[in-house]
Amino acid sequence: MSEEQQRQQERRPVQRRDGHLVIIGGHEDRTREMEILKRFVELAGGPDANIVVITAASTIADEMWGIYDEAFGTLGVERRSHLEVTSRQDANSEEFVRQVDAATGIFMTGGDQKRLLALIGGSALDTAMHVALKERGATIGGTSAGASAMSGHMLAQGRTEILPEKGSVSLGAGLGFLHRVVVDQHFSERQRLSRLLSVVAQNPYLQGIGIDEDTALVVEIGSGIEVLGQGAVTIVDGRGMLTNVAFIKDRDTPELIDVRLHLLPAGSSYRLPSSDDAPGKGLPPPLLDFLVNVTKRNPIS
Repeated sequence: MSEEQQRQQERRPVQRRDGHLVIIGGHEDRTREMEILKRFVELAGGPDANIVVITAASTIADEMWGIYDEAFGTLGVERRSHLEVTSRQDANSEEFVRQVDAATGIFMTGGDQKRLLALIGGSALDTAMHVALKERGATIGGTSAGASAMSGHMLAQGRTEILPEKGSVSLGAGLGFLHRVVVDQHFSERQRLSRLLSVVAQNPYLQGIGIDEDTALVVEIGSGIEVLGQGAVTIVDGRGMLTNVAFIKDRDTPELIDVRLHLLPAGSSYRLPSSDDAPGKGLPPPLLDFLVNVTKRNPIS
């Protein structure tokens, strides 16, 4: 390559890649076929991936790291490392930020989402993860607590009751990779539909996403979604509902009229329509609205 060609290449802007979110409902297969983790590795670059595992949500960080170290090693990833964040000082350290800056895949384990946000929310590490996703096209995965933390509004605590109850759930600030949604995990296994309905009743501008165990919602920023694993993703949309929640007492069950529910089983895959698509072809408007919400309402900054 001539010196002039080198100069032209240096001046050429870096092509932006679309990042991915791999949002897992917990208890994903880590020892057998590992469909979900295999897809995470593939999106992060395959055998050439550089994966960091953040165990901040867990009180058994070493044990969690051992599980994913073995799983990602079995999947052929040689460059894998543990970010054991135990303090805000760790989350603001130059060394941890440097590791995230070099990573093509960032994985957050389960545990307690409130602990995860208390340690890394608003930190330099948090900022580096957003840059990795939005500017470098990295893949960010999270399971269980790591999944709940993905959205801007995070389910901080809530009881699972037979029926929705006013005041039975509370939200906190999440990491904000997605907006205007709230994520719940272990969804069908722990019968959490009533809990997600309670969230939507009290916060109708949010769309609820419930993800089953060993199931993942994969979001390609700006493009589309797919569902992997053994279960399904449940979407609860109450933005057009009628409810009396503002007028009842705490612990009472609200009326919820005209709540929309979508069920996307594993194997579902949807992409935003292109300008070449024929008019009237494609997704039903409510599902298209959800797709736009999770893929487009996250502007590149």
